Amino acid sequence: MNARLEDSTAPVATEEVRSMLKAALEAQRQACGRDPVPTHRQRLADLATLARFIRENRDDMVAAVNRDYGCRSRHETLLGEIVPVLDGIKYTRRHLRGWMRRQRRAVDLLLFPGARNRVIPQPLGVVGMIVPWNFPINLTFVALTSVFAAGNRAMVKLSENSRHFAALLIERLPRYFPADKLAVFDETGGVGIEFSQLPFDHLLFTGSTQTGRSVMAAAAANLVPVTLELGGKSPALLCADFPVRTAAERILFVKLMNAGQICTTVDYLLAPQGRIDEFVAAAREIAVQRYPELASPDFTSIIDAKSFARITRALEEARSRGATLVQLVPGKPWDEASRKISPHLVLNAPQDCELLQREIFGPVLPVIGYRELAEAVSFINARPRPLAFYPFSRSRRTVAALLQAVMSGGVAVNDALWHVGQHDLPFGGVGASGMGHYHGRDGFLTFSKLRPVFYQAPVSGMRMLWPPFGALADRVLDFLTR
Repeated sequence: MNARLEDSTAPVATEEVRSMLKAALEAQRQACGRDPVPTHRQRLADLATLARFIRENRDDMVAAVNRDYGCRSRHETLLGEIVPVLDGIKYTRRHLRGWMRRQRRAVDLLLFPGARNRVIPQPLGVVGMIVPWNFPINLTFVALTSVFAAGNRAMVKLSENSRHFAALLIERLPRYFPADKLAVFDETGGVGIEFSQLPFDHLLFTGSTQTGRSVMAAAAANLVPVTLELGGKSPALLCADFPVRTAAERILFVKLMNAGQICTTVDYLLAPQGRIDEFVAAAREIAVQRYPELASPDFTSIIDAKSFARITRALEEARSRGATLVQLVPGKPWDEASRKISPHLVLNAPQDCELLQREIFGPVLPVIGYRELAEAVSFINARPRPLAFYPFSRSRRTVAALLQAVMSGGVAVNDALWHVGQHDLPFGGVGASGMGHYHGRDGFLTFSKLRPVFYQAPVSGMRMLWPPFGALADRVLDFLTR
């Protein structure tokens, strides 16, 4: 989370903070006025500079994120953050010229003979970005790739849980970009609230559904368009025809990555009632092979004490109400000093317990049995539309039916999460899980204004309909309205 925008007790920004943010926005607006539509060459240079920053500061960024977490697997940071950013920049640079090209559109030749229609993608101006703590490198620089590709400037507000990472960006990014091109702000108390109220040309927020509502309300005062990338409870649905061991291997890789602190992770699993024991047995073997002990450096800590307490409290609540907790890694179930929680499956959890009501954001996977596939579909559809849906089936007909029956932001079939890393697929939620898309070409379009331009011919066909209206106008209108 970033600033607690929905909390009336959240810190209020000082006048100094307000002035700083407004001055930064004004500087970027003036820069936009001097260079409103950067050329293809300029945009390529900005993207190249982004990639150079990532490469030259890679190890220091990995270390900064590790300090923010307490223990963040180096390999997870490289795989989940650095690799997709660099690959996304490369993809964008390769396709940018085509995205920037003017589009031809059809013309009504009867009334406008000789006229032309074009759609011209142009920069919006200044884009605000509110970035969460869970993947700060990825969520900062993937979005900046789209923002810069579309020719915009950006102001970025980082999370209060990303202190070390924010300090690094604030110190080093000015060596690569001027402040009127890219400005970064730490959460120092009240910054998030004030930031969301600025009159940007577009605002991108990634975070919880609850805070997303507050961000959207704040932006509405200035009619700022928003892209909201929110969370929710994304389900995996294991069908009877799919190998349980394979599903467990894939689901657990995604679920335990970053200790479950991913908005598109598997939040709960629906499995055939008769195959739950098989899944539990496979999960026990797989988890211990990957994480022999809780202290493994490959297993990431929970981000802060508040989140650690929330997850462990939810586990204890479920157990006290009759759920079975299946601890997957031997030793202590959790360790407060390191803020690590052993991976758990939760069986027979009450429907109204916190684990099934709220996004978990931790290494805990409730497993819910079903008897008929329609029962599982009804369970998902009775809840807010999720950010992702993960059906596991070898049957194309079954998968096709599930895609029609269950609405979600995105889908990965027979795996989880990896639709997010495909540069030519739009990423975004639906309903309570968000609105709008970005990544790749869709990010370019989100941060562009598609300006319709009509070019009139030397002689206007509309002269037939100029007043005073006569017989010719009668014949034309009669023809057009038959």
